[in-house]
Amino acid sequence: MLQVVVEMPAGTNRLVRYNAAQNTFQPEQRAGVDRMVSFLPTPANLGFVPATHLPASPRHPEGQRQPALVLAESQPAGTVLEVIPIGLLLLDRAGEMESVLVTVPARPSQRILPVTTWHELLSQYPTAREVLRLWFQRSGEPGEVRVVGWRDERAAEKQIRQATR
Repeated sequence: MLQVVVEMPAGTNRLVRYNAAQNTFQPEQRAGVDRMVSFLPTPANLGFVPATHLPASPRHPEGQRQPALVLAESQPAGTVLEVIPIGLLLLDRAGEMESVLVTVPARPSQRILPVTTWHELLSQYPTAREVLRLWFQRSGEPGEVRVVGWRDERAAEKQIRQATR
């Protein structure tokens, strides 16, 4: 079963990241100032898949874990949820490509949306992509983040396999 560790609870505007060296969740900073997303709070829980490792990049010189969104009620930072991957969001962050898994809780009692596939999400909640696109575009400096594509659960599962090698 795939697990996601929540870093940023749904509904917050404060960007928070897990610091593995200190085993704590800390505000993300730029120039010594805590980063906040103006306009829209996080529409889903944002975190990472702990059993993954992505290659190093200019933005993440030591690599990073696979980022993931969990479409569920707000969960505190540090919560570990079993999830079902239903999609993949492809971002361009200032020229660097990033993929973000879109997931729902594996336990039906934790789901706020009655969906387990990309097709179900889009057919039952046609504006979901637009809400996520708006939030991600606002999560960086103006023009820094751009959504370049969306993929279904098959692409999400492929991305997980690549990130767990």
